[in-house]
Amino acid sequence: MKVDMSTVTKIKKGLNINLIGEAEKVIKELKCDHFAIKPTDFIGVFPRILIKEGDVVKAGTPLFIDKNRDNIVFTSPVSGKIKEIKRGAKRLLLEIKIDADGKDEYIDFKAENPKLLSREQVIEKLRVSGVWPFIRQRPYSVIADPLAMPKSIFVSTFDTAPLAPDNDLVVHGNGDDFQTGLDVLAMLTTGKVHLNIEADITHSKVFTNSKNVQINQFSGPHPTGNVGVQINKIDPINKGEVVWYCYPQDVLTIGRLFRRGVYDASRVIAVCGSEVLSPAYFRTKTGAAVELLIKENVTQVNKRYISGNVLTGTQVSLDGYLGFYHNQMTVIPEGDYFEFLGWGLPGLNKFSMSRSFPAFLFKNRKYRLDTNYHGGERALVMTGQFEKVFPFDIYPMQLLKAIMVEDIDLMENLGIYEVDEEDFALCEVVDTSKTNIQEIVRKGLDLMRKEMS
Repeated sequence: MKVDMSTVTKIKKGLNINLIGEAEKVIKELKCDHFAIKPTDFIGVFPRILIKEGDVVKAGTPLFIDKNRDNIVFTSPVSGKIKEIKRGAKRLLLEIKIDADGKDEYIDFKAENPKLLSREQVIEKLRVSGVWPFIRQRPYSVIADPLAMPKSIFVSTFDTAPLAPDNDLVVHGNGDDFQTGLDVLAMLTTGKVHLNIEADITHSKVFTNSKNVQINQFSGPHPTGNVGVQINKIDPINKGEVVWYCYPQDVLTIGRLFRRGVYDASRVIAVCGSEVLSPAYFRTKTGAAVELLIKENVTQVNKRYISGNVLTGTQVSLDGYLGFYHNQMTVIPEGDYFEFLGWGLPGLNKFSMSRSFPAFLFKNRKYRLDTNYHGGERALVMTGQFEKVFPFDIYPMQLLKAIMVEDIDLMENLGIYEVDEEDFALCEVVDTSKTNIQEIVRKGLDLMRKEMS
Protein backbone atom coordinates (compact mmCIF):
# COMPACT_ATOMS: atom_id res chain seq x y z
CA MET A 1 0.00 0.00 0.00
CA LYS A 2 1.46 3.37 -0.99
CA VAL A 3 1.23 5.77 1.93
CA ASP A 4 1.12 9.55 1.82
CA MET A 5 3.47 10.59 4.63
CA SER A 6 3.01 14.31 3.98
CA THR A 7 -0.37 14.62 5.71
CA VAL A 8 -0.20 15.34 9.43
CA THR A 9 -3.18 15.51 11.79
CA LYS A 10 -2.37 18.35 14.17
CA ILE A 11 -3.89 18.32 17.65
CA LYS A 12 -3.83 21.73 19.35
CA LYS A 13 -5.76 21.07 22.56
CA GLY A 14 -4.01 19.20 25.35
CA LEU A 15 -1.28 19.50 27.95
CA ASN A 16 2.16 17.94 28.36
CA ILE A 17 3.22 17.21 31.93
CA ASN A 18 7.01 16.91 32.10
CA LEU A 19 8.18 14.83 35.05
CA ILE A 20 11.59 13.96 36.42
CA GLY A 21 12.62 10.32 36.13
CA GLU A 22 12.57 9.33 32.45
CA ALA A 23 13.92 5.83 31.84
CA GLU A 24 17.38 5.51 30.32
CA LYS A 25 17.05 4.08 26.82
CA VAL A 26 18.82 0.83 27.55
CA ILE A 27 16.94 -2.48 27.91
CA LYS A 28 18.10 -4.71 30.78
CA GLU A 29 17.14 -8.31 31.39
CA LEU A 30 15.21 -8.83 34.63
CA LYS A 31 15.20 -12.20 36.36
CA CYS A 32 11.74 -12.48 37.89
CA ASP A 33 10.17 -15.61 39.34
CA HIS A 34 6.87 -14.25 40.67
CA PHE A 35 3.98 -13.33 38.39
CA ALA A 36 0.23 -12.85 38.63
CA ILE A 37 -2.76 -12.47 36.35
CA LYS A 38 -5.40 -10.16 37.82
CA PRO A 39 -8.95 -10.73 36.51
CA THR A 40 -9.81 -7.24 37.77
CA ASP A 41 -7.68 -5.85 34.90
CA PHE A 42 -10.35 -6.98 32.43
CA ILE A 43 -13.46 -4.80 32.33
CA GLY A 44 -16.72 -6.75 32.30
CA VAL A 45 -15.08 -10.17 32.75
CA PHE A 46 -16.54 -12.63 35.28
CA PRO A 47 -13.91 -15.38 35.63
CA ARG A 48 -14.49 -19.11 35.92
CA ILE A 49 -11.37 -20.80 37.27
CA LEU A 50 -9.92 -23.74 35.32
CA ILE A 51 -6.98 -24.55 37.63
CA LYS A 52 -6.29 -25.00 41.34
CA GLU A 53 -3.44 -24.16 43.69
CA GLY A 54 -0.42 -26.39 43.19
CA ASP A 55 -1.12 -27.12 39.53
CA VAL A 56 1.87 -27.14 37.18
CA VAL A 57 1.38 -24.92 34.12
CA LYS A 58 3.16 -23.96 30.94
CA ALA A 59 3.08 -20.62 29.16
CA GLY A 60 -0.26 -20.77 27.37
CA THR A 61 -2.05 -23.05 29.85
CA PRO A 62 -5.67 -21.84 30.35
CA LEU A 63 -6.22 -20.28 33.80
CA PHE A 64 -9.80 -19.04 33.53
CA ILE A 65 -12.49 -18.09 31.04
CA ASP A 66 -15.15 -15.40 31.02
CA LYS A 67 -18.47 -16.79 32.28
CA ASN A 68 -20.42 -14.48 29.98
CA ARG A 69 -18.23 -15.12 26.93
CA ASP A 70 -16.71 -18.57 27.31
CA ASN A 71 -14.88 -18.18 23.99
CA ILE A 72 -12.42 -15.77 25.66
CA VAL A 73 -9.58 -17.64 27.38
CA PHE A 74 -6.94 -16.25 29.73
CA THR A 75 -3.69 -18.20 29.88
CA SER A 76 -0.50 -18.33 31.94
CA PRO A 77 2.31 -15.98 30.86
CA VAL A 78 5.02 -18.31 32.26
CA SER A 79 5.69 -21.93 33.10
CA GLY A 80 5.72 -22.90 36.75
CA LYS A 81 3.33 -23.69 39.59
CA ILE A 82 0.13 -21.99 40.75
CA LYS A 83 1.14 -20.51 44.09
CA GLU A 84 -2.14 -18.90 45.21
CA ILE A 85 -5.63 -18.08 44.02
CA LYS A 86 -6.34 -14.90 45.94
CA ARG A 87 -9.91 -13.75 46.56
CA GLY A 88 -11.36 -10.64 48.15
CA ALA A 89 -14.75 -9.60 49.49
CA LYS A 90 -17.67 -11.73 48.26
CA ARG A 91 -15.11 -14.17 46.85
CA LEU A 92 -14.10 -11.73 44.13
CA LEU A 93 -11.14 -13.25 42.29
CA LEU A 94 -8.25 -10.81 42.69
CA GLU A 95 -5.08 -12.59 41.60
CA ILE A 96 -3.78 -15.89 40.30
CA LYS A 97 -0.17 -16.01 41.51
CA ILE A 98 2.38 -18.12 39.68
CA ASP A 99 5.89 -19.13 40.76
CA ALA A 100 7.92 -19.36 37.56
CA ASP A 101 10.29 -22.31 37.18
CA GLY A 102 12.66 -20.49 34.83
CA LYS A 103 12.35 -23.20 32.16
CA ASP A 104 10.20 -21.19 29.74
CA GLU A 105 8.15 -24.19 28.66
CA TYR A 106 5.37 -23.37 26.19
CA ILE A 107 2.24 -25.06 24.89
CA ASP A 108 2.75 -25.55 21.16
CA PHE A 109 0.04 -23.77 19.19
CA LYS A 110 1.92 -24.45 15.90
CA ALA A 111 3.70 -21.83 13.82
CA GLU A 112 1.63 -20.91 10.76
CA ASN A 113 1.57 -18.31 8.03
CA PRO A 114 -1.54 -16.21 8.77
CA LYS A 115 -1.97 -15.42 5.08
CA LEU A 116 -2.70 -19.11 4.43
CA LEU A 117 -5.44 -19.23 7.08
CA SER A 118 -9.04 -18.08 7.07
CA ARG A 119 -10.24 -15.30 9.35
CA GLU A 120 -11.99 -17.87 11.53
CA GLN A 121 -8.79 -19.91 11.90
CA VAL A 122 -6.80 -16.82 12.83
CA ILE A 123 -9.33 -15.86 15.50
CA GLU A 124 -9.38 -19.41 16.88
CA LYS A 125 -5.58 -19.41 17.24
CA LEU A 126 -5.61 -16.05 19.01
CA ARG A 127 -8.45 -17.19 21.24
CA VAL A 128 -7.17 -20.59 22.47
CA SER A 129 -3.65 -19.25 23.07
CA GLY A 130 -4.84 -16.46 25.39
CA VAL A 131 -3.54 -13.70 23.10
CA TRP A 132 -7.03 -12.48 22.18
CA PRO A 133 -7.46 -10.28 25.32
CA PHE A 134 -4.77 -7.95 23.95
CA ILE A 135 -7.26 -6.85 21.28
CA ARG A 136 -9.79 -4.39 22.67
CA GLN A 137 -12.66 -2.44 21.22
CA ARG A 138 -14.24 0.98 21.27
CA PRO A 139 -16.84 1.73 22.46
CA TYR A 140 -16.48 0.70 26.12
CA SER A 141 -12.74 -0.27 25.99
CA VAL A 142 -13.46 -3.93 26.72
CA ILE A 143 -11.98 -7.08 25.19
CA ALA A 144 -13.09 -7.32 21.57
CA ASP A 145 -15.90 -9.68 20.65
CA PRO A 146 -14.47 -12.47 18.41
CA LEU A 147 -17.85 -12.76 16.69
CA ALA A 148 -17.96 -9.08 15.67
CA MET A 149 -16.56 -7.40 12.56
CA PRO A 150 -14.76 -4.11 13.27
CA LYS A 151 -14.93 -1.35 10.69
CA SER A 152 -11.21 -0.66 11.27
CA ILE A 153 -8.33 -1.47 13.62
CA PHE A 154 -6.01 1.10 15.23
CA VAL A 155 -2.45 0.72 16.49
CA SER A 156 -0.97 3.76 18.23
CA THR A 157 2.82 3.50 18.09
CA PHE A 158 3.50 6.41 20.44
CA ASP A 159 2.41 7.46 23.91
CA THR A 160 2.33 11.09 25.03
CA ALA A 161 1.55 10.39 28.71
CA PRO A 162 4.13 11.46 31.32
CA LEU A 163 7.30 9.30 31.25
CA ALA A 164 5.71 6.94 28.72
CA PRO A 165 7.88 4.18 27.20
CA ASP A 166 9.60 4.73 23.87
CA ASN A 167 8.01 2.18 21.55
CA ASP A 168 10.66 2.76 18.88
CA LEU A 169 13.20 1.35 21.33
CA VAL A 170 10.91 -1.53 22.25
CA VAL A 171 10.26 -2.78 18.69
CA HIS A 172 13.80 -2.23 17.40
CA GLY A 173 15.12 -5.47 15.94
CA ASN A 174 11.67 -7.12 15.96
CA GLY A 175 10.53 -6.14 12.49
CA ASP A 176 9.49 -9.62 11.35
CA ASP A 177 7.35 -10.26 14.43
CA PHE A 178 5.75 -6.82 14.13
CA GLN A 179 4.92 -7.20 10.44
CA THR A 180 3.43 -10.64 11.03
CA GLY A 181 1.28 -9.16 13.80
CA LEU A 182 0.05 -6.45 11.43
CA ASP A 183 -0.74 -9.06 8.77
CA VAL A 184 -2.87 -10.92 11.33
CA LEU A 185 -4.75 -7.74 12.28
CA ALA A 186 -5.41 -6.99 8.60
CA MET A 187 -7.25 -10.31 8.33
CA LEU A 188 -9.60 -9.40 11.18
CA THR A 189 -11.29 -6.46 9.45
CA THR A 190 -12.75 -5.57 6.08
CA GLY A 191 -11.56 -2.01 6.67
CA LYS A 192 -8.11 -0.55 7.21
CA VAL A 193 -5.48 -1.16 9.84
CA HIS A 194 -4.35 2.32 10.91
CA LEU A 195 -0.75 2.50 12.14
CA ASN A 196 -0.37 5.90 13.78
CA ILE A 197 3.05 7.49 14.29
CA GLU A 198 4.28 10.76 15.76
CA ALA A 199 5.19 13.41 13.18
CA ASP A 200 8.60 15.12 13.03
CA ILE A 201 10.27 12.27 14.95
CA THR A 202 12.91 9.88 13.64
CA HIS A 203 11.22 6.50 13.86
CA SER A 204 12.39 2.92 13.77
CA LYS A 205 12.15 1.42 10.29
CA VAL A 206 9.91 -1.22 11.88
CA PHE A 207 7.15 1.41 11.87
CA THR A 208 7.88 3.41 8.73
CA ASN A 209 8.44 0.32 6.54
CA SER A 210 5.33 -1.48 7.74
CA LYS A 211 3.16 -2.97 5.01
CA ASN A 212 -0.51 -3.84 4.70
CA VAL A 213 -1.48 -0.80 6.84
CA GLN A 214 -2.47 2.85 6.50
CA ILE A 215 0.23 4.98 8.17
CA ASN A 216 -1.06 8.22 9.72
CA GLN A 217 1.01 11.01 11.27
CA PHE A 218 -0.04 12.99 14.35
CA SER A 219 1.45 15.94 16.16
CA GLY A 220 0.47 17.76 19.33
CA PRO A 221 0.49 17.55 23.12
CA HIS A 222 -0.98 14.80 25.28
CA PRO A 223 -3.49 13.16 24.72
CA THR A 224 -2.48 12.97 21.03
CA GLY A 225 -1.03 9.50 21.67
CA ASN A 226 -4.37 8.19 22.99
CA VAL A 227 -6.00 5.83 20.53
CA GLY A 228 -9.38 7.45 21.27
CA VAL A 229 -8.18 10.81 19.93
CA GLN A 230 -6.79 9.14 16.82
CA ILE A 231 -10.03 7.26 16.16
CA ASN A 232 -11.99 10.49 16.61
CA LYS A 233 -9.92 12.29 13.97
CA ILE A 234 -9.66 9.48 11.39
CA ASP A 235 -12.63 7.12 11.70
CA PRO A 236 -15.17 8.35 14.30
CA ILE A 237 -17.48 5.82 15.94
CA ASN A 238 -21.22 6.07 15.47
CA LYS A 239 -23.89 4.09 17.28
CA GLY A 240 -23.74 0.43 16.31
CA GLU A 241 -20.16 0.61 15.00
CA VAL A 242 -17.10 -1.07 16.49
CA VAL A 243 -13.39 -0.25 16.20
CA TRP A 244 -10.68 -2.54 17.55
CA TYR A 245 -7.30 -1.42 18.84
CA CYS A 246 -4.05 -2.62 20.37
CA TYR A 247 -0.50 -1.39 20.94
CA PRO A 248 2.98 -2.22 19.55
CA GLN A 249 3.95 -4.78 22.21
CA ASP A 250 0.57 -6.47 21.70
CA VAL A 251 1.31 -6.66 17.96
CA LEU A 252 4.67 -8.28 18.73
CA THR A 253 2.95 -10.90 20.91
CA ILE A 254 0.50 -11.66 18.09
CA GLY A 255 3.34 -11.94 15.58
CA ARG A 256 5.35 -14.31 17.79
CA LEU A 257 2.32 -16.55 18.21
CA PHE A 258 2.13 -17.14 14.45
CA ARG A 259 5.88 -17.19 13.74
CA ARG A 260 6.89 -19.42 16.68
CA GLY A 261 3.61 -21.05 17.67
CA VAL A 262 3.83 -19.99 21.33
CA TYR A 263 2.29 -17.42 23.66
CA ASP A 264 5.38 -15.33 24.39
CA ALA A 265 4.29 -12.88 27.10
CA SER A 266 7.59 -10.95 27.01
CA ARG A 267 7.22 -7.26 27.85
CA VAL A 268 9.65 -4.36 27.99
CA ILE A 269 8.71 -2.32 31.05
CA ALA A 270 9.79 1.29 31.70
CA VAL A 271 10.55 1.66 35.41
CA CYS A 272 10.50 5.41 35.92
CA GLY A 273 9.56 8.32 38.17
CA SER A 274 11.32 10.81 40.42
CA GLU A 275 11.75 8.26 43.23
CA VAL A 276 13.52 5.68 41.07
CA LEU A 277 17.28 5.94 41.53
CA SER A 278 18.19 4.54 38.11
CA PRO A 279 15.18 4.67 35.76
CA ALA A 280 15.55 2.08 33.01
CA TYR A 281 13.81 -0.41 30.75
CA PHE A 282 13.54 -4.05 31.84
CA ARG A 283 12.60 -7.08 29.79
CA THR A 284 10.32 -9.43 31.73
CA LYS A 285 6.87 -11.03 31.33
CA THR A 286 3.29 -9.85 31.72
CA GLY A 287 2.24 -9.53 35.37
CA ALA A 288 5.73 -9.28 36.89
CA ALA A 289 6.11 -8.68 40.65
CA VAL A 290 6.47 -5.00 41.58
CA GLU A 291 9.04 -5.68 44.29
CA LEU A 292 11.43 -7.31 41.83
CA LEU A 293 10.97 -4.51 39.27
CA ILE A 294 12.07 -1.78 41.70
CA LYS A 295 14.22 -3.78 44.12
CA GLU A 296 16.87 -1.56 45.80
CA ASN A 297 16.28 1.07 43.15
CA VAL A 298 14.06 3.62 44.93
CA THR A 299 14.52 6.45 47.41
CA GLN A 300 13.65 6.22 51.12
CA VAL A 301 10.78 8.74 51.08
CA ASN A 302 7.15 7.66 51.41
CA LYS A 303 6.24 6.60 47.87
CA ARG A 304 3.32 5.63 45.68
CA TYR A 305 3.78 2.72 43.29
CA ILE A 306 1.74 3.05 40.11
CA SER A 307 1.24 0.32 37.55
CA GLY A 308 1.01 2.46 34.42
CA ASN A 309 1.41 6.22 34.14
CA VAL A 310 0.53 8.90 36.69
CA LEU A 311 -2.64 9.93 34.84
CA THR A 312 -4.39 6.62 34.26
CA GLY A 313 -2.36 4.00 36.14
CA THR A 314 -3.44 1.86 39.08
CA GLN A 315 -1.98 2.18 42.57
CA VAL A 316 -0.30 -1.06 43.63
CA SER A 317 1.46 -2.17 46.80
CA LEU A 318 5.08 -3.21 47.02
CA ASP A 319 3.96 -6.84 47.08
CA GLY A 320 1.64 -6.32 44.12
CA TYR A 321 1.96 -7.09 40.42
CA LEU A 322 2.08 -5.15 37.17
CA GLY A 323 -1.24 -4.77 35.32
CA PHE A 324 -1.94 -6.89 32.23
CA TYR A 325 -2.09 -3.87 29.90
CA HIS A 326 0.67 -1.82 31.54
CA ASN A 327 4.16 -1.38 30.10
CA GLN A 328 5.23 1.20 32.66
CA MET A 329 5.94 1.26 36.40
CA THR A 330 6.00 4.75 37.94
CA VAL A 331 7.16 5.70 41.43
CA ILE A 332 6.42 9.17 42.79
CA PRO A 333 6.25 10.75 46.29
CA GLU A 334 3.10 10.26 48.33
CA GLY A 335 1.31 13.56 48.96
CA ASP A 336 0.52 12.84 52.59
CA TYR A 337 0.92 16.35 53.99
CA PHE A 338 -0.95 19.62 54.51
CA GLU A 339 0.39 22.86 53.14
CA PHE A 340 -0.33 25.94 55.25
CA LEU A 341 -1.50 28.85 53.08
CA GLY A 342 -0.41 26.94 49.98
CA TRP A 343 -2.69 29.02 47.81
CA GLY A 344 -1.00 32.21 48.99
CA LEU A 345 2.61 31.21 48.32
CA PRO A 346 4.48 31.96 45.06
CA GLY A 347 4.47 28.26 44.09
CA LEU A 348 7.75 28.40 42.21
CA ASN A 349 8.04 24.60 42.15
CA LYS A 350 4.39 23.87 41.44
CA PHE A 351 3.06 22.64 38.13
CA SER A 352 -0.14 24.36 37.08
CA MET A 353 -2.04 25.18 33.93
CA SER A 354 -3.26 28.35 35.63
CA ARG A 355 -1.33 31.60 35.33
CA SER A 356 -1.71 31.96 39.10
CA PHE A 357 1.66 30.19 39.32
CA PRO A 358 4.80 30.90 37.26
CA ALA A 359 4.87 27.39 35.72
CA PHE A 360 3.45 28.74 32.44
CA LEU A 361 6.70 30.67 31.91
CA PHE A 362 8.79 27.47 31.88
CA LYS A 363 7.08 25.12 29.43
CA ASN A 364 9.98 22.64 29.20
CA ARG A 365 10.71 22.47 32.91
CA LYS A 366 10.54 19.06 34.56
CA TYR A 367 8.78 18.62 37.90
CA ARG A 368 8.93 16.29 40.88
CA LEU A 369 5.21 16.00 41.54
CA ASP A 370 3.47 14.10 44.32
CA THR A 371 -0.08 12.87 44.84
CA ASN A 372 -1.34 15.77 46.97
CA TYR A 373 -4.71 17.17 45.85
CA HIS A 374 -3.82 20.72 46.98
CA GLY A 375 -7.43 21.28 47.91
CA GLY A 376 -10.65 19.51 48.75
CA GLU A 377 -13.54 18.18 46.70
CA ARG A 378 -16.23 20.71 45.89
CA ALA A 379 -19.10 21.25 43.47
CA LEU A 380 -18.46 20.41 39.80
CA VAL A 381 -18.96 23.74 38.05
CA MET A 382 -18.33 25.23 34.62
CA THR A 383 -14.82 26.73 34.37
CA GLY A 384 -13.96 26.39 30.67
CA GLN A 385 -10.73 24.57 31.59
CA PHE A 386 -11.79 21.15 30.29
CA GLU A 387 -12.21 22.41 26.74
CA LYS A 388 -8.56 23.55 26.66
CA VAL A 389 -7.19 20.03 27.17
CA PHE A 390 -9.94 17.91 25.57
CA PRO A 391 -9.35 17.57 21.80
CA PHE A 392 -12.58 15.76 20.88
CA ASP A 393 -15.47 17.47 19.13
CA ILE A 394 -17.48 16.79 22.28
CA TYR A 395 -18.68 18.96 25.16
CA PRO A 396 -16.88 17.30 28.11
CA MET A 397 -18.72 18.98 30.98
CA GLN A 398 -22.14 18.36 29.47
CA LEU A 399 -21.28 14.71 28.85
CA LEU A 400 -20.15 14.30 32.47
CA LYS A 401 -23.39 15.82 33.74
CA ALA A 402 -25.40 13.48 31.49
CA ILE A 403 -23.52 10.50 32.89
CA MET A 404 -24.09 11.63 36.47
CA VAL A 405 -27.87 11.78 35.95
CA GLU A 406 -27.81 8.56 33.86
CA ASP A 407 -29.55 10.12 30.86
CA ILE A 408 -28.93 7.42 28.23
CA ASP A 409 -30.23 9.38 25.23
CA LEU A 410 -28.26 12.50 26.13
CA MET A 411 -25.11 10.45 26.70
CA GLU A 412 -25.47 9.01 23.21
CA ASN A 413 -26.05 12.41 21.64
CA LEU A 414 -23.02 13.88 23.43
CA GLY A 415 -20.59 11.21 22.18
CA ILE A 416 -20.24 8.59 24.93
CA TYR A 417 -19.34 5.92 22.35
CA GLU A 418 -16.14 7.73 21.32
CA VAL A 419 -14.51 8.20 24.71
CA ASP A 420 -12.80 6.24 27.43
CA GLU A 421 -11.78 7.29 30.93
CA GLU A 422 -8.17 7.88 29.82
CA ASP A 423 -9.40 10.58 27.44
CA PHE A 424 -10.66 12.54 30.47
CA ALA A 425 -7.45 12.19 32.52
CA LEU A 426 -6.27 15.72 31.78
CA CYS A 427 -9.70 17.08 32.63
CA GLU A 428 -9.22 15.49 36.03
CA VAL A 429 -5.80 17.16 36.36
CA VAL A 430 -7.06 20.67 35.62
CA ASP A 431 -10.37 20.26 37.48
CA THR A 432 -10.54 22.77 40.34
CA SER A 433 -13.37 20.71 41.87
CA LYS A 434 -11.07 17.71 42.54
CA THR A 435 -13.68 15.32 41.11
CA ASN A 436 -12.90 11.69 40.21
CA ILE A 437 -13.83 12.29 36.59
CA GLN A 438 -12.37 9.07 35.19
CA GLU A 439 -14.46 7.07 37.66
CA ILE A 440 -17.60 8.89 36.49
CA VAL A 441 -16.80 8.17 32.82
CA ARG A 442 -16.22 4.47 33.53
CA LYS A 443 -19.58 4.23 35.32
CA GLY A 444 -21.20 5.82 32.29
CA LEU A 445 -19.55 3.39 29.88
CA ASP A 446 -20.54 0.42 32.04
CA LEU A 447 -24.13 1.68 32.15
CA MET A 448 -24.25 2.04 28.36
CA ARG A 449 -22.77 -1.43 27.84
CA LYS A 450 -25.37 -2.91 30.18
CA GLU A 451 -28.26 -1.07 28.53
CA MET A 452 -27.12 -1.80 24.97
CA SER A 453 -26.42 -5.53 25.51
